[in-house]
Amino acid sequence: MRGCAEAKQREFRGRSRRDCGASNMEGAGGKPTAVVAVVTEPRFTQRYREYLEKHKLLDRQHRVKKLRDGTVALPVLREALLEQHLRELRNRVAPGSTCVPTQLLDPVPSKKAQSYSPAQRLCLEVSRWVEGRGVTWSAELEADLPRSWQRHGDLLLLSEDCFQAKQWRHLEPELWETVASALGAQRLAKRGRVSPDSTRTPAVSLLLGDHGWVEHVDNGIRYKFDVTQCMFSFGNITEKLRVASLPCAGEVLVDLYAGIGYFTLPFLVHAEAAFVHACEWNPHAVVALRNNLELNGVADRCQIHFGDNRKLKLSNVADRVNLGLIPSSEEGWPVACRVLKQDAGGILHIHQNVESFPGKTLQPPGSSEMEEHWPSPHQIISNQLNNGATSDSRRKTLSVATKPEWQRWAKAAETRIATLLHQVHGKRWKTQILHIQPVKSYAPHVDHIVLDLECRPCHLVG
Repeated sequence: MRGCAEAKQREFRGRSRRDCGASNMEGAGGKPTAVVAVVTEPRFTQRYREYLEKHKLLDRQHRVKKLRDGTVALPVLREALLEQHLRELRNRVAPGSTCVPTQLLDPVPSKKAQSYSPAQRLCLEVSRWVEGRGVTWSAELEADLPRSWQRHGDLLLLSEDCFQAKQWRHLEPELWETVASALGAQRLAKRGRVSPDSTRTPAVSLLLGDHGWVEHVDNGIRYKFDVTQCMFSFGNITEKLRVASLPCAGEVLVDLYAGIGYFTLPFLVHAEAAFVHACEWNPHAVVALRNNLELNGVADRCQIHFGDNRKLKLSNVADRVNLGLIPSSEEGWPVACRVLKQDAGGILHIHQNVESFPGKTLQPPGSSEMEEHWPSPHQIISNQLNNGATSDSRRKTLSVATKPEWQRWAKAAETRIATLLHQVHGKRWKTQILHIQPVKSYAPHVDHIVLDLECRPCHLVG
């Protein structure tokens, strides 16, 4: 890697993207972060592009990508994309098109984006400032600059593996003003490892600024939270969009791990759920959740249950239960079975990290196996039409796109849930896998998936 001294002389003209910062994208490990894209058939690409450009939804920082199955993925701005845009594309702009939201895990930057990256700008400005303070710029300092960060409005959250060299300590706090200025931010924070406590409090230090409150807008929903106290996952956007499209009108839901409202709000705002019981035991998340319900005008249709959901004083109320905890929500399964309506049953949405390694056999629910490659987006969505359509159970089949390890874990989870339902309600229930949905990949052999499981008392299914 060439030094920043040479970069200052050449002002980055003609330099490769490997010099002084790997990418202009704000992603992990120096690689472009995953971006949201809309997938359709090639013949509809131009119509989609024109619509996305007109509504200022097209992400011009990344190239359109042709997928292995022949479909085309058009990158979009995640915070601007709404469920109504997908409906318009599918029904009005290009009737008959697939129109599936997905994530590109290896997006290719556009030519314009490649010309001058924020990481390069950061390297140049920090090196100049450091040398102006009489400190010799070195390869060690250059290698210690951040290659990834998250942008939360005017606040940047740096990764834990940067600014670790001892020399930086003598340059604080003015150093953080220089970093923030180079990256176009006003506040700066740095994350550590998630605390091993039960509330998964993020270990975040505020480096510049007087508070950590930020706001995000996803699918027209406003989320406000304190980054030093609550976690926010950008990778869940496709699942939020899917939840927003579920047929929940008139239904009562229980969200056992509500957090700041990641899924509670889409269920209320877009899926038109009649009422949600939101369970959460992180007091900081509860404060944010209460504010977010008010911000989005749905506070009158939600009751917050603060505390350990295993002690929840609730039963026989739910048409659906969301179990959005990873790596496993298994501790909440008995509670989920108890809150389902005894006479009608309902649907469980069970989140899980599923893993696989060569030669490893299937483990009980909580650590199952998987592979590395994702199925094509239109295959992933192929079974969603059946999800929740209880009047047409004959069409409910396991999606052909799922990996064998996902299927084996889902079958094991289904068996366990059926046993719990029998124990909780004292009668036999029928369970059926509706759909398995991938959310994101954590590592080459670890995937976050969601199992949609229908649970009905046997007298309803003959």
